[in-house]
Amino acid sequence: MATEHSSNTTSTPQMTSPELSALASRLRNRAESIVLRDSPHLQADLRAAANVIDQLVQLHVEIRAAAVVTDRLSRLLDLVGGA
Repeated sequence: MATEHSSNTTSTPQMTSPELSALASRLRNRAESIVLRDSPHLQADLRAAANVIDQLVQLHVEIRAAAVVTDRLSRLLDLVGGA
């Protein structure tokens, strides 16, 4: 019988930006290795996965930068009595 709550209570650790960048690099290196020369589709998939990871890392950096700016703006508005 199904329940509303998951029985899986184990939290999954999150990878850091440097770990994600290292993973992307490993995927890219594997795509370029001689081992996969006869598998061009797999090479393309590995390159695509590496590119997606790099884009997600960059997006994460941009979101964090925007959050810092927003927080500073909010504090400045509080200081000057703004909305």
